[in-house]
Amino acid sequence: MTRKTLLTSLLALLLTACGGPGDNATVPQAQTAGATSADIGDHIVHFSAQTTDQLPPAVAREYNIVRSKNRAMLNVSVIRESDNTPVSATVTVKTVNLTGQLKNVTMREIREGNADTDAFVAIYYIGDTTVANRESLVFTISVSPEGVDGSSEVKFQREFFTD
Repeated sequence: MTRKTLLTSLLALLLTACGGPGDNATVPQAQTAGATSADIGDHIVHFSAQTTDQLPPAVAREYNIVRSKNRAMLNVSVIRESDNTPVSATVTVKTVNLTGQLKNVTMREIREGNADTDAFVAIYYIGDTTVANRESLVFTISVSPEGVDGSSEVKFQREFFTD
C-alpha cells in the first residue's frame, strides 16, 4: 500500500511540474511588426526588408536578385502625398548590425510602367546584403525626393531568421 501511495504522489508531482508556467513566470511577448512607412512632409517613404528567398523566382530573375535565406533585401519607395504619385529620389542607406558592423547596401532604382511617356506605375529602390540567423540590422535611409531641397532620414530595425 505504501508503494502505491508513493507512486501516486510521485506521478502527481511530475504532472504538476509539467503543467506550464506559474503565476510569476515571464512569458515573452511577440514583437510588433513595426512601421513600414514614414511621413517626410509632402512625401511618404515606404520601406520593407526581407530575406531574398521569399521572392518568387521569376521576380528575382527579372531584377537580378540572388535568392537566399542568407541575403536581406531592402525595398524603398517614395510617394508624393498630394496625388499618390511615385517620385524619383536620391536614396542612400547606412546599415549596421547590433555589434556596429557596417553592412554594405547599394541601392538601385527600378522603374515600372511606360518609360516613353514618363508615366510610371512604380519607382522603387532596392539593395541587398548578407545576413546571419537572428541578426538584427538597423537601416538608416536618407531620402531626398526630386525637386526637394535637403533630405530626410528614416530609421528602422529588423531581425532576420535564416534557419
